[in-house]
Amino acid sequence: MAMFRPAAIDWLRRYDGQTAGADGLAAIIVTIMLVPQSLAYAMLAGLPPAAGLYASILPLIAYAAFGSSRTLAVGPVAVVSLMTAAATAEAAARTGIDPAAAALLLAGLSGVMLLAMAALRLGFVANFLSHPVIGGFITASGLLIAAGQAGHLLGVSARGDTLPAILTFLYDGLITRGVNWPTLAVGGAALAFLGWGRTGLKPLFRRAGLGPRTAEAAAKAAPAVAVLASILVVDRLDLAAMGVRVVGVLPAGLPPLTLPPLGLDAVMALAGPAALISLIGFVESVSVAQTLAAKRRQRISADAELVGLGAANIAAAVSGGYPVTGGFARSVVNFDAGAQTPMAGVFTAVGIAAAALFLTPLFRDLPQAVLAATIIVAVLSLVDLKAPLRAWAYARADGLAMVATILGVLLAGVEVGILTGVVLSLALFLRHSARPHMAVVGQVPGSQHFRNVDRHAVATSPQVLSVRIDESLYFANARALEDRIASLVACRPALRHVVLMCPAVNLIDLSALESLEAINRRLAEAGIDFHLSEVKGPVMDRLGHSHFLDTLTGRVFLSQHAAMQALDPAVTAGADRVQVAETDTAPVTCP
Repeated sequence: MAMFRPAAIDWLRRYDGQTAGADGLAAIIVTIMLVPQSLAYAMLAGLPPAAGLYASILPLIAYAAFGSSRTLAVGPVAVVSLMTAAATAEAAARTGIDPAAAALLLAGLSGVMLLAMAALRLGFVANFLSHPVIGGFITASGLLIAAGQAGHLLGVSARGDTLPAILTFLYDGLITRGVNWPTLAVGGAALAFLGWGRTGLKPLFRRAGLGPRTAEAAAKAAPAVAVLASILVVDRLDLAAMGVRVVGVLPAGLPPLTLPPLGLDAVMALAGPAALISLIGFVESVSVAQTLAAKRRQRISADAELVGLGAANIAAAVSGGYPVTGGFARSVVNFDAGAQTPMAGVFTAVGIAAAALFLTPLFRDLPQAVLAATIIVAVLSLVDLKAPLRAWAYARADGLAMVATILGVLLAGVEVGILTGVVLSLALFLRHSARPHMAVVGQVPGSQHFRNVDRHAVATSPQVLSVRIDESLYFANARALEDRIASLVACRPALRHVVLMCPAVNLIDLSALESLEAINRRLAEAGIDFHLSEVKGPVMDRLGHSHFLDTLTGRVFLSQHAAMQALDPAVTAGADRVQVAETDTAPVTCP
């Protein structure tokens, strides 16, 4: 299939030395940022730190071969790491599988699912995750991650998939063991430095005479500086002997090529989380890729992104990693550093491989508290506590979906929270579409436009009722249309024509067709003709396959103005029947 054709074939044909130089510089900057991030996110995922390095080598090369984005930086990210930790812990409890092996299987299942979605062109499935749900999920995940990493800063254990569980572990740890003050000192200093570095380092470098881009790139190296400084402090002061937990010995060398376990019980336990990780990862990656591509007037193929991410996750599954996706912060750094093609990702993978081969002994004394500080600073930038208020102010349904997602993730876990948000969003949408907005319309004097009689001074006719429906017609709202027209007709004794205005109707399903037939029949029995206006071509094509048009008592008009010209020319000629509310002849109780 064409979608599985390596995208690298296209950009490699035009690859030259100048482009390679730009990609190489970007790769150096991203590698400096990615090494401590990879170690930290692996710890967040509940895996050995080396798994983070492994997940940043072959997956980057696989994405470069198939992905469509020129600047998306693939690798471990905080949210997916959190989901991986929850999924592997549950699978280990249910099946006894080792968490590291479960992470391999999770990445493999995610990769297969992404490739299957690409083959079936199911990228649209991601649309079921609305922005309020995604925003709520990211905010709640950031809070969960920060709370969980607080234990590493304090020198106590903090486990759990929900906020109450994490806080309970923290409380118990503080009561039984107390704060490890050297750990808090190291972690707190790193947290303060990294937090200040996000806003204070760039201006400092600018005052030192560096250019804007150079200062920005140098500021991104703050995590690497914190890592190196903390390693020196731990080594010189022998803080490990004082209870400061360190990373320990990391295996040196390239990632081992392995195959994930394929036990049926483990596959069944991880299939659901893998589907969720695939969907979340795809949505996040495509959003970032499209944002960056638009700045350079480039295009992103959703199907190619599915293939690229699928290949990256399968590569992670066979090389000792865990699920990966495109990271926002890392991709922005890659973009700002001047990356021109996915070859920057390949160069980054080479840099990570070099770190795995030669630098792992340096990480032995790296405090876990510093990695926790790195994670906390990264994820707190994703937390937006004002977002639910903004969503509520704009649309209560969106605000409710966001709040439900946040509470669900915090109190019941990632999967339950996302499913709660998705189900609630769909339920609220169905509730809205089942009660469609229908307006009685009249003609704006001196124009051919028709507007709601409750909002505008318009001309109407006692003989013609014009009703505009502002939703597609389907089984959930067809009966509402019947009831609305029946109530409008009942209070207009002089009525001779009803015109259903359909500019917003993109679909009429079988249930709605039967409702239109029922409306046509009831109006005919009352001596009233039923007409349609402004029906879209595809809808007319569908109606043409039925007998509705043969039995319609009225006509189908190209425009509402044409309908009024034919049914009551006095209105279109500018008659003085102008009103603000309902028709002059209608009783006060008319809806």
